Amino acid sequence: MGGSFRGALVTAALLGAYPVLVVAALCPWPWVFAAACAVSYAAEAKLPKSVAIQLSRVHLGATVRFLTRETAAVLLLARAIGPESRWFALLAAGLFLCHGMRAVQTGLALYLRRCHALKPVESRNLGVVFPAAPPEALLSWRGVRLLYLDVLPVGLTAAGALTGAAWPGALGAGAALLLMAGATLVLLWHVRRVGPLADRRRVIRAVDERVRAYRPEVLLYFSGPADSVYQASMWLPVLAGLDRRAVIVLRERALLGGLGPTTLPVLCIPSAVDMMNFRGLDTARVALFASNVGNNIHMLRTPGLVSVFIGHGDSDKEASFNPFTKVYDEVWVAGPAGRDRYRRAAVGVPDSAIVEVGRPQLAGITGERPATPYRTVLYAPTWEGWTDELFHSSVAAMGPQLVQALLDHSVRLIYKPHPLIGHRCPAARAAHRRVLAVIARAGQPAGRVATDDLYACFNQADLLVSDISSVVADFVASGKPYAVTNVAGRPAADFRERHPTARAAYLLGRELTELPEILAQLDKDEDALTEERRALRGYLLGEGDAMGRFRRAVDNACRRAGRTSGRGPVDRCPPGVAC
Repeated sequence: MGGSFRGALVTAALLGAYPVLVVAALCPWPWVFAAACAVSYAAEAKLPKSVAIQLSRVHLGATVRFLTRETAAVLLLARAIGPESRWFALLAAGLFLCHGMRAVQTGLALYLRRCHALKPVESRNLGVVFPAAPPEALLSWRGVRLLYLDVLPVGLTAAGALTGAAWPGALGAGAALLLMAGATLVLLWHVRRVGPLADRRRVIRAVDERVRAYRPEVLLYFSGPADSVYQASMWLPVLAGLDRRAVIVLRERALLGGLGPTTLPVLCIPSAVDMMNFRGLDTARVALFASNVGNNIHMLRTPGLVSVFIGHGDSDKEASFNPFTKVYDEVWVAGPAGRDRYRRAAVGVPDSAIVEVGRPQLAGITGERPATPYRTVLYAPTWEGWTDELFHSSVAAMGPQLVQALLDHSVRLIYKPHPLIGHRCPAARAAHRRVLAVIARAGQPAGRVATDDLYACFNQADLLVSDISSVVADFVASGKPYAVTNVAGRPAADFRERHPTARAAYLLGRELTELPEILAQLDKDEDALTEERRALRGYLLGEGDAMGRFRRAVDNACRRAGRTSGRGPVDRCPPGVAC
């Protein structure tokens, strides 16, 4: 309500200032003009974006508003000093030239932005060198932002009118013109350097040559919104530990900024045509897919390439046995539980296509309780999913109450929400904000929102409280107690049968009546479900060295690709390339 009122007040001040400017210029009243100028500039700076868009739709956009103010300044000078003054002509000509220079500068900035930010192929860790982009300030200060430079001629015209001087306004116009001309000259210098980026084929060829020299064998292919890039990032250390050359292939530019750190080569190819014609990936034998999205088709259609769905964590959610998964040559799961999910779901994935590879990411998870004098609980809920009937997330149903109850029991709380919480459901988004408010009121060290990665949070916790998701399956690797929220209120036996990851979990209903007994288990060396968790770990995650199993699965897939495509062996380190 307060924001709407302020927006209306700013809009009224802005629109009301222009008639005052014109009247003050005609009278002439320099003091009134100066005051109206100050109000109009201040209101312009505070104008809500939504209001600015509406004003543009009724032909009162920023350019019209600034031109009106400048015209009023010219009128003021004509009435206060006289149009026969040479300074009057210089002011009018200077303002005219400023708008022409603004158009040139904006055009150059947009051209450079397109060349640098919209390259057909982006790359990292491949040694491809292109001209550096101009300073961001030169590219972002364009268009409407440059209009604010007219404060120099308009403001100095008002000041000159107060003293009867005509020259300050012309001087201000000259100063604004010089600033724009300087920025334009710098951009022109960058335009001369940007030639290689203006040629799409040249850019693609430069990157393609480096990828050909690298000769990738395994690629991780990922497409999706920027907030889903964690699904690819979790596999980066695993791929870096392979004995084969791996490359990351992304499809959206926004993913590049969010991708985790890696020394592996990274490509981003937004265009489907460029993607399907990029020959540098021809040596790849295996394509790994971390999510099911429509853009996968551009890689799935590549002949002689073994396609493998590796997902982004095993869970009992429907995403871990999606019928679409049958389009892949192989499906890699963590342990026997993953194989059983596909058998029960009968979605068309043959048992022979399923390979158990463990979860190599979990190597750093420890089973030791944190050496602290207090109990630490990690609350890591999942997001709400695409439909309400699935009862995926506990945040909307019980999140704020659960967090408050944990704090009331004097535990140290770590809140690690799923990155997509509130993505679809307003109720979940509102509940998430209430959880943040509860934690903020409690303050540290009672509660905090995690900024470190999920597995680091595992090692800091005595107990996990989560929903049915891959978080639960991964936490089982620690052997520590965990509770799963039973949002739908199913009978315990039915819930555990439906969700095997909860077989060794304490169940927590919406009323939280089980919470005191669950927390009491933390005071024991071995709680009531310790043995069940030990047995469940092998079922969910498999036995043995997960990284070794993953490497063997990659090797087998590469051999399968070689047999089906007739490709010969690929040397580990081609001549002239550091591996």
